[in-house]
Amino acid sequence: MHMSIEICRIFKAAFVLTLATLEVTCAQWLPTLYEYYTSEGIRSSLEAPASGFLLNGKELTIFSGSIQYFRVHPSIWQDRMRKLRAAGFNTLETYIPWNLHEPERDVFDFGDGKRDFSMFLDVRAFILLAQEEDLFVIIRPGPYICAEWDFGGLPSWLLRTPNIKVRTSDPQYTSRVKIYFDMLLPQLSDLQFSQGGPIIAFQIENEYGGFGPYSDPRDKNYLEFIKKTFEDNGLEELFFTADSPVPSGDIGSLPGVLQTANFNNNPIMQLEALKNLQPDRALIVMEFWSGWFDHWMEGSHQTGLTPKVLEENLEKVLSYNSSINLYMFHRGTTFGFMNGANAMNYFPYYAPDASSYDYDAPLSEAGDYTEKYRIMERIVAKYSKVQTKTPDKPLESRKFTYKPIKFYQYMNMEDILNNIGEEDKTVINTMQSMEELPINNGNGQSYGYVNYRKHIVLSANSTLKVSGHVRDIALLLLDNQQKTKSPTNVPDLNGFGFWPNGDREFPFKEEDAGEHTMDILVENAGRVNYGGPQDFVQKKGLWEGPVTLDGVEQLGWEVTSLQFKSEWVRGLSSSRQGSSVRAARPILQRGLFEVEGEPADTWLDFSQWGKGIAFVNGFHLGRYFSAGPPKTLYIPAPLLKSGTNEVIIFEHYETASELIFQDHPIFI
Repeated sequence: MHMSIEICRIFKAAFVLTLATLEVTCAQWLPTLYEYYTSEGIRSSLEAPASGFLLNGKELTIFSGSIQYFRVHPSIWQDRMRKLRAAGFNTLETYIPWNLHEPERDVFDFGDGKRDFSMFLDVRAFILLAQEEDLFVIIRPGPYICAEWDFGGLPSWLLRTPNIKVRTSDPQYTSRVKIYFDMLLPQLSDLQFSQGGPIIAFQIENEYGGFGPYSDPRDKNYLEFIKKTFEDNGLEELFFTADSPVPSGDIGSLPGVLQTANFNNNPIMQLEALKNLQPDRALIVMEFWSGWFDHWMEGSHQTGLTPKVLEENLEKVLSYNSSINLYMFHRGTTFGFMNGANAMNYFPYYAPDASSYDYDAPLSEAGDYTEKYRIMERIVAKYSKVQTKTPDKPLESRKFTYKPIKFYQYMNMEDILNNIGEEDKTVINTMQSMEELPINNGNGQSYGYVNYRKHIVLSANSTLKVSGHVRDIALLLLDNQQKTKSPTNVPDLNGFGFWPNGDREFPFKEEDAGEHTMDILVENAGRVNYGGPQDFVQKKGLWEGPVTLDGVEQLGWEVTSLQFKSEWVRGLSSSRQGSSVRAARPILQRGLFEVEGEPADTWLDFSQWGKGIAFVNGFHLGRYFSAGPPKTLYIPAPLLKSGTNEVIIFEHYETASELIFQDHPIFI
């Protein structure tokens, strides 16, 4: 026992100090987490006997919270970690997204690149900072991570390989996983607890039991391959898998590897199922879902468990002698085009995720304390078996409503296409997906929009047909004039230009007869991140069949990739001056606003707009859609600067006369 803890107990028994003085004195004498577990040297790593976890031979109830470094600006990593530790948590958990760290084949970025997300990607710095903040770390490196993240974290360039079977022992897939892991894992090996670092455990794959029908066997050779690749790269801490024991059982696990549980309801049923699967091992809920995420057009903001049910279920979990990882602890933001989506067996069959990863977690998207945070403080204090020093709770960030933005420059669709370099343009005979285009050094297009242009002659009452499905949303333009309409509710998705129904037709009007330039601008709204093998065929654009006009296949298309990379956005020129009120949509608009003094957190309010994407000072904040549930986009203060700041909006359908700010998020 640590001597300072024993002294405090003696003082309490003897009533030597007043209560207030005693609390302050004892808090000062408490050891840090690392002092308690490593003061006598490191002799053993995390172990998982049936009685509960042991770290370095000492009892450890894991109170872990998910904070994902790629969803939080690096300038505020420390703030979020300290708020985790201040609540009494002892561990931080994070995924690692392959598609950010290897954006092109054999091109790796661990914070030293010049890409849109490079500043987020120093994962070593994130892990070491967690150790400085007195936290242990659980790493879930995938290669598949789910996370409501595009393609579950897999890079889209994998889809260029014919007939590739991701998440299996297909050599076309595993050869690329090995190349990636051989770059990533050596950067983690010296950060393991046994080496004096903070990492206490690694997850093998992710929710593999959910990869297809539960009656189908899983590819255990694939899981063994991942385990061996871990070992070959010097990983030696505790390995584990994560699934919902009911209904997955052990189909996503390996013999001898710790199984963990994912759920938020029916905790006793799930934990009893887990205990039956491995009666000689410790229990941990690797994903206790503190809330839930939003899909666009869902109708209302998703919150998952109410605070009352959250507390009740956590009590049941911890009274069962289980450890826990709260997914999520901090909500974060899915910046850029990186949102995932879900496949469904009911209309509209596909549901893209919103950019706000609010999740109704204990710590809000802006890092504010919530009722669920206060519940976690109480729960952790009640069930902690070891007392260690925790920091004071950091103050919440300052929020501010800046003056509305007036837009003074704009570009119509023709202007935008003219500003895109030749390296992002190609000519194809028949339809191709964005992933198949010969751009980005042969890696295809990963994100954004792809425009298919064709010069056509229409007769009176001509009909355009897109065979197969649009992947995912198409805007039809005739001579720069948009013919498609904004969807305002789910039934609108039955119309032309949307993903649910294949082989949709668009009837032109009699007055459209004549020669025209036709553009079909297709938005990749996000690749599915969870499901079975059939859900991971995730090519985007127009590729499932020919495009016909009056029954005749149209050949010879000019294709332009609108990737909206930050470097391109910052370099935009040749904008039209003046108001864009009468300009055709889609439209790109530029506006300025002033920040006096130190920047504060704020939100852009798109309640009166249509659908599109937004940038501040060249950084891609994400997607907005007035159909909600979220109506706002979060701007963390580090993305702003004192003085003049620039906002650029690419709007599909409807613009307002100005863009206003809020000092809080807005949801339906």
